[in-house]
Amino acid sequence: MLQDIRDNSQGTIAKIIIGLLIVSLSIWGMDAIVGGFSGEPEVATVNGEDITEREFLRVVQMESQRRLSEMERPDPAMLNEDQIRQNVLDSLVQEQVLIQDAKAQGLALNDAGIDALITQMPQFQVDGEFNRDRFVASVRNLGMGVGEFREAMRKQYVVNQIRGGVVQSGLVASANAAQLLRIQNQTRNFRVVQIPASAVSDELEVASADIEAFYQENSDAFRQPDQVDAVYITLSLGALAEKIEISEEDLEAYYEQRAGDLAREERRASHILIEDGADATQTMASIKERLDAGESFEDLAKEVSVDTVSAKEGGDLGYAGRGVYDEAFEEALFALEEGKVSDPVKTSFGVHLIRLDDVRRSEVPALAELEQKLRTELARERAQEEYAEVRAELADSAYSSDDLVGPAEEMGLEIRKVSGVTKDGGQAPFDHAGLVRQLFSEDVLEGGFNTELIDVGDNVSVVARVGEYREAQKLALEDVKDDIRRSLEARKTREMLADRADAIIASLKKGEALDALNAGDWERFEDQARNAARADPRVVQTVFALARPGDGEPSYGTAITQDGVAVIALDAVNEGEAEKGSGDLDQLRTFLASLEGQREYAAYQQFLRNSAEVSRP
Repeated sequence: MLQDIRDNSQGTIAKIIIGLLIVSLSIWGMDAIVGGFSGEPEVATVNGEDITEREFLRVVQMESQRRLSEMERPDPAMLNEDQIRQNVLDSLVQEQVLIQDAKAQGLALNDAGIDALITQMPQFQVDGEFNRDRFVASVRNLGMGVGEFREAMRKQYVVNQIRGGVVQSGLVASANAAQLLRIQNQTRNFRVVQIPASAVSDELEVASADIEAFYQENSDAFRQPDQVDAVYITLSLGALAEKIEISEEDLEAYYEQRAGDLAREERRASHILIEDGADATQTMASIKERLDAGESFEDLAKEVSVDTVSAKEGGDLGYAGRGVYDEAFEEALFALEEGKVSDPVKTSFGVHLIRLDDVRRSEVPALAELEQKLRTELARERAQEEYAEVRAELADSAYSSDDLVGPAEEMGLEIRKVSGVTKDGGQAPFDHAGLVRQLFSEDVLEGGFNTELIDVGDNVSVVARVGEYREAQKLALEDVKDDIRRSLEARKTREMLADRADAIIASLKKGEALDALNAGDWERFEDQARNAARADPRVVQTVFALARPGDGEPSYGTAITQDGVAVIALDAVNEGEAEKGSGDLDQLRTFLASLEGQREYAAYQQFLRNSAEVSRP
């Protein structure tokens, strides 16, 4: 078993386990895996085992933090707490059911197995060797102790063994995969004639009565939503920085301090890249032996490097400064002496041997060239501390004030106005959902309070209050009649075009020629696949939805296009190929089997859930 674990820990299964662990811990929490503590209030009982309230609340907090971290602009006001609590409880129940099932099947992982699994995980390795410091630091970053993590690994590993077994058992008949591939590879022969919107424009008429009737029947669509005219104060780091004076002495000192960074160093590197795997260490050792024996780095790069682009140039990557390569690659490159070759370096791309070929350094630009840039940088650095202080002062002042005049005068900030903010937002900064939600809150809208100070961007904060509120109201017909007219014209045009197309198809089915119908000429398309680029995608979609044509009789259909309507005649269906042993067929069969396995596992999970006795206080 240990050998099996060692083999698997280098590949996909280790990545799956560590990924599932991190997801499980962020969604379900450690206590959901390890189990609750007796004597505490419970939120649910699964087959006699409790899920404690402490455990539940901890995971709710973790899930809330996870969702906030995924927001472009983190805002606790955007969280649906009731939904989070429900999702967490359902997940805890499901996780407990799976753990109990694994235990019932007698699946277990002993301490030696856990050690073997953990020590082989690349997340905990440095230079290819297990590093306890990295392991402990990584575990603590998850908010866990080492013992907790080991127990989590034990439970999650056996649960994943069941999942892997069920998913990998998915089967699909080769004949079914071949039939699906043949359908996918089908091509079709068809003809198309376009009927433009201009063909019915002379008959198009929208009466005033039609407009009024549409207005009355769709009155809810013509309601102007609640609107707020607001006043607000913006505090930004940039504005504070503009007020800071930078003396010539300070500028020169900052220039001297930054001189090392301003002199850009670029290094020209060559590398040999191999795939990371069980035999990577041995392969690299062989390459190093050949280099030490006098073989050319360039020749070896051409022979063995999997980076085919640079391999053609003998591994040459050209010149690059810092911030271009992977962190491990960059660290190794900038530690090399010219002409030297590094030890093997692992990155997400594989394992590299790196040779430093040349170093070039640019001169430090004169102060006059960088003056404005350096003044701005230094001012923003100094403004950073002031920003935090001023922000706290503004938050306190706005909270205790009945308006924004006092806080604005106290902070030396400008009061601005904005009109027409709805619950869907408005112009910046009221495109921030959290600020808008507060603006329409009961305290602010009805109570007349200021909003809290809201961070609407990086180092940009806003406090606002309602100036004027306007309730939702129905727009006058006069204000919307032009929009209604355009909408009705578009609808009637489509209806008339559809009628014209149906009439043409009816005539064609009777045997009349297209020429006699004054409908234009056919455009022919032969042997077109589903992804045909020559025809309109909407036409192609209709073509592949039409029934097979009968003997000598085409199948007809229509498709609305950007300029009008297309009448389509499908003449032939050409069967696709699905050769046995082809890569496409094997890939499709594997994909379908994977889908089937996932469906079976989902059904298995649902069966366990339905069979479990779950009670909630």
